[in-house]
Amino acid sequence: MGLVVQKYGGSSVADAEGIKRVAKRIVEAKKNGHQVVAVVSAMGDTTDELIDLAEQVSPMPAGRELDMLLTAGERISMALLAMAIKNLGHSAQSFTGSQAGVITDSVHNKARIIDVTPGRIRDSLDEGNIAIVAGFQGVSQDTKDITTLGRGGSDTTAVALAAALDAEVCEIYTDVDGVFTADPRVVKKARKIDWISFEDMLELAASGSKVLLHRCVEYARRYNIPIHVRSSFSGLQGTWVSSEPIQQGDKKVEQAIISGVAHDTSEAKITVVGVPDKPGEAASIFRTIADAEINIDMVVQNVSAAATGLTDISFTLPKTEGRKAIDALEKNKGGIGFDSLRYDDQIGKISLVGAGMKTNPGVTADFFTALSDAGVNIELISTSEIRISVVTRADDVPEAVRAVHTAFGLDSDSDEAVVYGGTGR
Repeated sequence: MGLVVQKYGGSSVADAEGIKRVAKRIVEAKKNGHQVVAVVSAMGDTTDELIDLAEQVSPMPAGRELDMLLTAGERISMALLAMAIKNLGHSAQSFTGSQAGVITDSVHNKARIIDVTPGRIRDSLDEGNIAIVAGFQGVSQDTKDITTLGRGGSDTTAVALAAALDAEVCEIYTDVDGVFTADPRVVKKARKIDWISFEDMLELAASGSKVLLHRCVEYARRYNIPIHVRSSFSGLQGTWVSSEPIQQGDKKVEQAIISGVAHDTSEAKITVVGVPDKPGEAASIFRTIADAEINIDMVVQNVSAAATGLTDISFTLPKTEGRKAIDALEKNKGGIGFDSLRYDDQIGKISLVGAGMKTNPGVTADFFTALSDAGVNIELISTSEIRISVVTRADDVPEAVRAVHTAFGLDSDSDEAVVYGGTGR
C-alpha cells in the first residue's frame, strides 16, 4: 500500500466529536496498510473569529502579525487530532507548515508555495507515525516569517505535500459527498459527479465552485496528483479529479458533455466610462489594476460611438478589491483620460462548464434560451472552449442556476444532495 495524503476541512474538525471521528478514519487508513499524512484546517469558524478579533484590536492589522495570529487555528486542530489518534493506540506527530517544509514567497495573507522539503515528515513516517500537518501556512524563503496561503490554503498544502511525497492520491474530505453538478445548497437535485478532468474542474473552480479551489487543482494537474473529494461524514465514494477517467467495474467513466453549473456572487463590476478609443488606452487601465495587485475576471469593451470616439470598458473583480481598484483608477485618471467610473457590487456570475461543448453545436443557444425563459437579463458574456459565463443581477442567480441545470438534464432522479456541515466546504 502506498502513501495517502488526507485533508480535513474546518467543518470536519469543528468540535471534539468531529476530531474523534476524523481520527478513526485516519487510523482505519493506517490499519489498511497506508502511510498517512493528514492536513487539517482550523476548527469550524476559528479563522473568521480570529480575523474579527484582529479587526477589533486594529482596523488595519499588519500582514505579518495577522499571519502569526491566523496560523494558531490550524495548530490547535493538528495538536488535538494527534492526541485523538494516540488515544486510539496509534502514534502520531503534529507539524506546523514550516516544520513540514512548506516554503513560500514573502507575501503575507496570500503567499504562494515555492517549494516543499518534507524531510521531517518522511522521517516521522519511516518511524511508523501518522503525520499531522497544519494546513494554510508555510514559511517565507526570504524573511523566514510565518505566512498564510489565503483562501483554500489547506487544500493547496495537501496537494503540494502529496506531490513532494509522491503520494498515490490526495483525499480532500469535506462536508459534501463529492463534486456536484451545481451547488447542492442552491440546486437540491444536483447530481454527484463520479469523475471529472483537471481541465473541467479548473473551470468550475475558477467560476465559483467552492468544493475545490483553483490553486489546489492547478497544482494537482501540474504534478498529476489524483484528487478524491469525499465527505468525512459518510463512507460513500466521492468524486475523482484526474487526468484520466477512473475505472468502475469493467469500464471507464465517460466524460460528460456538460460537467456542471457554477455560480459566484463574490464579484463586483467596474465600468470605465468615456475611454478614448485608441491604441494603449486599455493597456493603461489594466496596467493600473495590475500595479495595484488586483486580479480581474471578465472584460468587455463596447463599440465606440462614432460621434465622440469614446468607448466604455467593463470588467469584474473580487468585491474585496473594489475600493482599491477605484482608488487606483481615480489616481491615474489624468493619464488614462476617461470620464467617470461606475461601480456595481450587486452582480452574480453563472458559468456552464464542459469539455464536450466544443464539439456539440447548440450548447450556447440552449444556455441563453434557458436564461431567457427564466426571465434573467444578461449584462456581460465571456467564453472559452469549455466554458460559457454570464453576469446577471445577484438576485437572479439562484433561479438562473436552477434553470440552466434543468435545461441541460443535470437534475438527479435520486434523493436530494446532502450538505452535512451546512457550508459545502
